[in-house]
Amino acid sequence: MQNDMSFVATGDSFITRRLPSKDKSFQEVSSIIKGAEFRFTNLEVTVHKDEGVPYAFSGGTWAKAEPKVLEDIKDYGFNALNIANNHTLDYSSQGLEATQRYLEEYDLFYAGAGKNLAEASRPKYLDCPSGRVAFIAATSSFYASWIAGEQRPEVKGRPGINPLRYETVHYLSEERFQQLKNISQVTGINDARVVSQREGFTLPDPDNVFIFGGHKFSKSEREGLETYPNKTDLNRMINSIGEAKRQADYIIISIHAHPFAGLDKEIPAKFLESFSRACIDAGAHAVLGHGPHILRGIEIYKGRPIFYSLGNFIFQSETVPYLPWDFYEKYGLGFTDNVADALDIRTENDTRGLGADPKVWESVIARWDMKDGIMKRLELYPIEMGYGDPRYKRGWPRLSNNTDILYRLRELSANYGTEIHIEGLNGIINIS
Repeated sequence: MQNDMSFVATGDSFITRRLPSKDKSFQEVSSIIKGAEFRFTNLEVTVHKDEGVPYAFSGGTWAKAEPKVLEDIKDYGFNALNIANNHTLDYSSQGLEATQRYLEEYDLFYAGAGKNLAEASRPKYLDCPSGRVAFIAATSSFYASWIAGEQRPEVKGRPGINPLRYETVHYLSEERFQQLKNISQVTGINDARVVSQREGFTLPDPDNVFIFGGHKFSKSEREGLETYPNKTDLNRMINSIGEAKRQADYIIISIHAHPFAGLDKEIPAKFLESFSRACIDAGAHAVLGHGPHILRGIEIYKGRPIFYSLGNFIFQSETVPYLPWDFYEKYGLGFTDNVADALDIRTENDTRGLGADPKVWESVIARWDMKDGIMKRLELYPIEMGYGDPRYKRGWPRLSNNTDILYRLRELSANYGTEIHIEGLNGIINIS
């Protein structure tokens, strides 16, 4: 039987500036966070003093902050951080190594990345007053070269993230499936793949599957697109949960995942739903999703919460101290241009992108209590981060009296049969 315990979770903390003051807004937010035993956020930046080398690709912006921002993360009250996300290796393995070192110097507990796959994927344990929590973190948004490598007796493992890969299958009718094969022959789009298969470098396509330009197609009477969690990665997560069940009172899963269904970023891709429920089935007590920078629905599955995205908590992606040459080159800029120039061009002077989307700047803090492994009550505190303010001011969370945030979340959660009751300025989910 698990002990009674309280939990708090927020979404992405993309922090690149120091907190200017511990004012009333800060005190109100931090008091909510500090009121729980397990207190989570996703650290969406690398923290180092230029020890890292910019990778050839980034998670969108090369995310870096001075290590002292970790003081502000601690002051908010967080004691559990995810570091597996699409920015983990923005500054290569040196940036990851430095980030881990500073996290340890600041005595911050984290999971999701490491010097090899065993370290990146293993459960980490946090001893709280009411019991022990196992924490397992992964991401589905990354470059293939960022995956942590297995260690062998004769070869070191590769530093990186704990991956949750997923498979995308496009289903076509018999007629369209054949048309696609004909297009392939005419265009030669698969010629390099065919030669690679002949030489043994690429495995043959499975039966009833055709790879077209790197995308997987299969025949079906029901056309469309489906996503499935990678079996190897899912099994690794389930094995970790199996260990954690014997080593802790509660198990919390963190998953950073951008993919969405269709054209709607508020709806998670199907593989994320399958993965989250499989984790609960295996024994996890909550799944904390984040990544798309907006809220997604909440599902209460077998009496345990799944947050498909908690949106943002701190969002300062446009006040990074500097950017590598690759960013400037992409937008046709040169050596006399600066960070502000590059951001103005990318956002068309703040009229497009994440800065121009009000939903990015509205989110919630989730706080819940569990008794004997089942959630009893979940409270949602709406927050806002300064939509419409200049980019150098916005990004800090403050409690909001805008209940439209909760009504939108209630509508998204209703798709999972979850009822959110709005009481005053907060949202409530009860398990009877």
